[in-house]
Order: sequence, then C-alpha cells, then structure tokens
Amino acid sequence: MPRFLLALLLLLPVGLSAQTAKPAADAQVHPQVVLHTSQGDILLELYPDKSPKSVANFLQYVRDGFYAGTIFHRAIPGYLVQGGLYTRELQPKRTHSAIASEADNGLSNLRGTIAVARGTDPNSGTSQFFFNLVDNRRLDFIGNQSGPTWGYAVFGKVLKGMDVVDKIANLPTRGQGPFASDVPNPLVIITGANVVGEASSAPASTAAAPAVPAPAPAKKPGKSKT
Repeated sequence: MPRFLLALLLLLPVGLSAQTAKPAADAQVHPQVVLHTSQGDILLELYPDKSPKSVANFLQYVRDGFYAGTIFHRAIPGYLVQGGLYTRELQPKRTHSAIASEADNGLSNLRGTIAVARGTDPNSGTSQFFFNLVDNRRLDFIGNQSGPTWGYAVFGKVLKGMDVVDKIANLPTRGQGPFASDVPNPLVIITGANVVGEASSAPASTAAAPAVPAPAPAKKPGKSKT
C-alpha cells in the first residue's frame, strides 16, 4: 500500500504541469496585431476560435499593408471609433470581397472590443472596423430577421492602448470629404500595422475605387451602416 500511495504522489506533479501548461498553449492561438497610429500604438488580441472569417480577413489586410495611410474617419465619444478604409484625402481604398457576418458568435460589443464595420447588409464587411468605447450591447446579435437585428461581429479586443483609443475619441471633430460630421481634427492616421512576431508588411497601394460599397455608419443601430 505505501508503494502504491508513493506512485500516486509521483504522478501528481505531471498532471498538474499538464493542466497549468494548457492555458499557455491556448493563449498562443490568439494572434496579436499592433496598429501604429499618429496618436500612439494600439495592441490587439484576436479571436480566430470565435470569429475565424473576420480574423482571417483582418489579418490579410494587415499583412497586405492595406491599413498604412488610412485614417479613423469617425469618432463619437461614448459610442465608437471607426476606421480602416479611407485615405487622408478621404478617398476609399479598393478592398477585397465582403465576408459573411459572424455576429452570432456569442461575443458582445463591450468596451475595448474591436468589431467588423459594415453597411446595411450584414454580410458586407470588408476592411473597416470599429472600437467600442462603452458597452454597446445594442450592437450585439439578436436574430437574423434583419440587418439591425444581426448586430456586429466582435473579433478581438484591445490589450494595450485603450488610452490611445480614448484620446482619438476625445479629439475635436468636423465634417470633411463625404462625411457631414465626426471626422477627428486633426486626422488620425494609421501609419502601419503588423502581426506580432511577423515582419512588417510593405505599404499597399491606395487605389481610390472600393470593390464594394462601404458607407459610413449612422449613429443609431436601427439605421446603422457600421
């Protein structure tokens, strides 16, 4: 009997090691991206396990160098900060095809999360994204009855740099280009983006014509084009 108990005790550290190692392994499946902006850096953690299409789409734009030279064209304190399509001349860049919405992934539009921006069609998201400044639960998936009830797909969160996002949100705004209001003044430029652990991508072309329509979102989810 003593030998049997000793054997069990010797096995315990191995089991505990396996359990403690598992979260570290799980953490590695969440890629991280740094957005370099004229107001500071924003470090993101992405959730491919919950939003595989949205994450793959975002990472493709990052690796293509697409976001270099784009701006945050919409900032509304107490709501969101949005960008990822327009150049500093307020011209839209050419995008890849739109992706299917993953808003029904169980993730909520809480403060600090990043979500796919889209038009009235839930499946119209391309390169645009937005940061939630507050808990915007009204932007969560409710059902597939209509565009508003579909909500907006969260695919990651800010790990570091939420103070930068808040700084952008608190800048003065004005109407500029195709936008009647909410454009930060001065313009906030995304100078580059890279996946942590990967080499930075070269800046991409800034072709003016978008492949799919990407209108700016309205202020109320019921009429949203986020």
